[in-house]
Amino acid sequence: MTQVYIDAIWLSVAFICGLIAKRLNLPALIGFLITGIVLNFLGIKDGEISSVLPVLSDLGVMLLLFTIGLKIKVKQLVKPEVWVTASLNMILSVVAIGAFVFLMSYLSISYFTGLDVKASLLIGFALSFSSTVFVIKILEDRGELTSFHGKIAVGILIIQDIFAVIFLSATSQQLPSVWILALPVYLYLARHALGYILNQSGHGELLTVFGFFATFVSGAVVFKFMGLKPDLGALMMGMLLVDHKKAEELYDRMMNYKDFFLIAFFISIGLQGVPTLSMVYVAFALLLFAFLKGGLFVFILSFFNIRARTAYLASISLSNFSEFGLITMAAGVGLGWIGAEWLTILALVMSFSFFLASPINAYAHRLFDRFKSVIMLINRGKNCVDNEITDFGGAEYIVIGMGSIGLPAFKHLSKVYPGRVIGIDYNHDRIQAQREQGLNAAWGDATNNLFWTGADFSKIKLVLLGTSEFQTNFNVLLEINKLPNRKFKLGAISHYEDEAAQFAEHAVDFIYDYKSSIGGDYAEKAILMV
Repeated sequence: MTQVYIDAIWLSVAFICGLIAKRLNLPALIGFLITGIVLNFLGIKDGEISSVLPVLSDLGVMLLLFTIGLKIKVKQLVKPEVWVTASLNMILSVVAIGAFVFLMSYLSISYFTGLDVKASLLIGFALSFSSTVFVIKILEDRGELTSFHGKIAVGILIIQDIFAVIFLSATSQQLPSVWILALPVYLYLARHALGYILNQSGHGELLTVFGFFATFVSGAVVFKFMGLKPDLGALMMGMLLVDHKKAEELYDRMMNYKDFFLIAFFISIGLQGVPTLSMVYVAFALLLFAFLKGGLFVFILSFFNIRARTAYLASISLSNFSEFGLITMAAGVGLGWIGAEWLTILALVMSFSFFLASPINAYAHRLFDRFKSVIMLINRGKNCVDNEITDFGGAEYIVIGMGSIGLPAFKHLSKVYPGRVIGIDYNHDRIQAQREQGLNAAWGDATNNLFWTGADFSKIKLVLLGTSEFQTNFNVLLEINKLPNRKFKLGAISHYEDEAAQFAEHAVDFIYDYKSSIGGDYAEKAILMV
């Protein structure tokens, strides 16, 4: 079969499976995982599409890490709730899973027989990682990548990635290049050079080319040359540019390409060998440790100055297994620590964890509302950094989301109704910066039912949903509609007709159709000059 037909087949199957998953209210990535399984049944093996999928997959993962870097600041990684949680969870997971596997080796169970302590701990280590790709996609789909719990989850993922780099470097038969000594100097020069080039890149296709250049040339290739993981280089380049004035624009531009390339990553997971029935049984047994990981995350995070809901949402997104497990397992196979059949078993465990975690994460907020009384029992303090605001002062107008849309709306309302407007956002850094500018802004997570039930809205006349993410606005709307006697008017912004239709179905009083209204607003302002 020629390559053009193979490409047509996997793209068609991926589209159909993704569409079916979407119609079933599941993340599209579940459809892409199934695509790999379907391709196996169709007889299109990994080798026949090896010239396409691995390349696209690598591009997707590196672009993903680059865009993550554009959202992550170093100070977020040094917070105790991030690095302590990541470290303790990994240690406890390795010990628990490793002990289970070693115990099974004495029971003469298929594939466990003959595994020694080193092999058992390797399996535990491989299953201690959470999937960076999966977690970021889940958070993006829920519109929560920059939320407080989203940043905690992403920070933990990066700490895990650092552990993976250390392990791979320690077990690699090829030592890092002597050029690694120049890494600090390179990062300093790259930060200033890339910042200058980004300023000169404009807003068109050159900006896109810059994104690929920064990801693959300045990041992946240079780090590969130094004997480090190329993925880590892509992440570091993004983090170098996080404070640049065009970081948000670059992030939006590269996201469009990243989503397509990641399709290949999920398909390749579904193509990981043809499992036996015994492998499936082993994978299901190990899948239970996804619940252990999630429980450990909740337990450890509960010791820090954050609320139970934040710990729950961060933990539920991290309760899965990672592609890094396959990478570390491959390293162990190469060293002769364990048999190659465990690569297929690990691929099964990871795939099963995605199937399990996807619907749970899709309904994460509804599950919290249903079991709120139980989850809230793990709260250990009252003065948490993510306590919801309970007093709006003299405000009568609320803007939810203080970003590129909400902030201008807030400033306009403040001119019309001085002293009677408050802005709410779940980004601590953004709120702190805006408060330093003298704006009446406060931290709050409006997707949290506790935000709406814990404050007095009797004086509020208008609430504007002003985030740029439809899903975030819609999640807020679902919580608002649970209020028994809402008296305030509600406004929302939509970019597409189907979004406007969903807002209308959920009792939004005013819907601003961005694409059809922006021209009229422009003309209205221009007429004032005549």
